Amino acid sequence: MPCLTAPVVPAGTLAGMPQPTLDPGDGLLLRPWLDSDAPALHEAFQDPLIHRWHLRAAESVAEVREWIGEWITDWVEEDSAQWAVVAADGGRLMGRVALRELRLDEGVAEVAYWTTAAARGQGVAARATTALSRWALDDIGLQRLELLHSVANEGSCRVAAKSGFRLEGTKRRSGLHADGWHDMHLHARVRGD
Repeated sequence: MPCLTAPVVPAGTLAGMPQPTLDPGDGLLLRPWLDSDAPALHEAFQDPLIHRWHLRAAESVAEVREWIGEWITDWVEEDSAQWAVVAADGGRLMGRVALRELRLDEGVAEVAYWTTAAARGQGVAARATTALSRWALDDIGLQRLELLHSVANEGSCRVAAKSGFRLEGTKRRSGLHADGWHDMHLHARVRGD
């Protein structure tokens, strides 16, 4: 069935280029994941706060190496885009920021992030999310970015607000966490915000 509108972002836009390193100029770099990041990524996923707000656990370095391989493939297939957030002055892993549920034809993606325990309280998630949002909306041409978090996760709500994502509402019982169903805040940022 033919579509009545042109794709917002043409297929092949991401696959046709190497995944970029984004430099917001504030002491962080957002760069593609490397196989050598696996030990630090595994260590980050041992943090109880990661377990509280995320659905995955990392049982081994080999397992997270598989994740990194999947993330590289996802870029080429334009399904998602994942970046390691590292310190610009040495590459220490500070977190992750991503475009999930990427739908180029509709110009929409979901933003996700986490920070390592050592990086919390330094504005890392908000700075990385802001940099990724600018790139996705201004450089790639996406129209809308959505951000979902548990209503119980007040830190994520602050990150969303600091990153320019407006609260649009609450999705009742839409997020399954280890402790059960959570209501989820829906935030969004659109091109021009």
